[in-house]
Amino acid sequence: MTVTLDLEASTSDAPTRRTLSNLSLAVAKCKKIVVVTGAGISCSCGIPDFRSSNGLYALVKEQYPDVVMKGRDLFDASLFRDPTSAAVFYTFISQLKKSIDVASPSPTHRFIKTLDSKKKLLRSYTQNIDGLEERAGLIGTASQEAKSHGKGKAKIKMKEVRNVQLHGDIHRVRCTFCSADFPCTQDYLDSFLTGTPPDCPECAARSSARVARSARALKVGTLRPAIVLYDEPHPLGDDIGTIHSADIARKPDMLIIMGTSLKVHGFKKLVKDFARAVHESAPSPAASAASPLKKNAKSFAGKVIFVNKTAPGSEWDNIIDYHVVGETDRWVEKVIDDWKKARPADWEVQKTLVATGESSTTGTFHVAKEITNTIGLKSKGAKRKNDRKRENVPAAEDEDEVFDITLPLPSPPPSPSKRPRSRCHYTDVEMSPSKKSREVVLREPVHFEERGLLFGNATNASTKPGATLEDVFDLGPNVAAKPKTTSKKSAKAKAPKAQVEVLLESRTTKKATLSS
Repeated sequence: MTVTLDLEASTSDAPTRRTLSNLSLAVAKCKKIVVVTGAGISCSCGIPDFRSSNGLYALVKEQYPDVVMKGRDLFDASLFRDPTSAAVFYTFISQLKKSIDVASPSPTHRFIKTLDSKKKLLRSYTQNIDGLEERAGLIGTASQEAKSHGKGKAKIKMKEVRNVQLHGDIHRVRCTFCSADFPCTQDYLDSFLTGTPPDCPECAARSSARVARSARALKVGTLRPAIVLYDEPHPLGDDIGTIHSADIARKPDMLIIMGTSLKVHGFKKLVKDFARAVHESAPSPAASAASPLKKNAKSFAGKVIFVNKTAPGSEWDNIIDYHVVGETDRWVEKVIDDWKKARPADWEVQKTLVATGESSTTGTFHVAKEITNTIGLKSKGAKRKNDRKRENVPAAEDEDEVFDITLPLPSPPPSPSKRPRSRCHYTDVEMSPSKKSREVVLREPVHFEERGLLFGNATNASTKPGATLEDVFDLGPNVAAKPKTTSKKSAKAKAPKAQVEVLLESRTTKKATLSS
């Protein structure tokens, strides 16, 4: 059941005022909001809508009563079959384009941009052809920044698009033959004002090139406004369908519909698809009843809000949750005010100071950049920049340098293998068995005084006065033993082999006695 809330009655009716404040808080807490807009959000900019008493349909009928039966006929694709209807269409579009050029974005357009800068906008879909969303800072499907020049089938960069223009853009023209699009310049507008469409420059250049080489000339198409009429396919229909399916798969948690009467068949289907996805993401009633006082983001998710002066039809009773009666600009201004009161941290401004002047002098600072979205900047797997460790760096002489006044980051704790000796549980004398096996033990050289002689005969040695033991016994050079590393798998040390020397007495005396 749709709940109707009147903005005019919110000043005197406490329940209505409380409900509107809850909706504002819901907008502030949701993170994947889909916004769908119509011509009603541009009425405050001086651009008429379509179906109101002073809208475009009534204006066309008043200006050309003999040409069109209804105002809708001037925006039907079949008008190109009649040269008179086509001439009226070109003249009317040129006048509408001039009124759009002097318009500026409304508070509703800036509100959508605010949602995008706060990382809360999933995507914006609009029926408008005025392109005011792009002036507010949202890249549309007709923008040159969204054009894809790769080899794939996609004609636009889907990740770059923040505003899907369902009915095209009046600021561009398209060829009726080769489908090439160009910016709508003043020369093209002057031609449209006379009721005559200009020739396509690309088709004309291709045909002239063939004629120059004595070939048959090609057909040259005419330019028309790059807007989508009734019963006409969208040139970017496949890409828009892909974006629509991807946004539904991302499970939006709120749908805001503003400034549209919900009469176009294709547009109604898109709104119903998003409303179904939003309701599926809403928390269960049991979870909401379990914690009625806990106002988190999930408790406010799953709402479909319709903001328009006229009420929706009966077919939207089970789809739209809240109908806010009033102007869209007034409602978005109330949402922003309530948002700032309830969550002031979301509106804190982070400024970056840039040094101006010479580095030798004190110099001054000026604000180089302001960041109002100070929440939700941390992402999974995000790495901090090393520039944050730089503090109080003097300005360079040739170019300005941005001073980062943030505190340095604490160093991470060292790994166990890189801890200092003071944190180890072994003392200086003790060490782990694994390090013991890798320790190299150097043996001290053996001096001659400490050497023992098992067998020595110095009877024939000539001793000189003052001679030492080393002079008497020549035992070779004293070579220090090479250090040996002990293996982990080494067994017990082998004992040195004992050398036994046997002395046999000579038996020549006995043989001599016997012979005598």
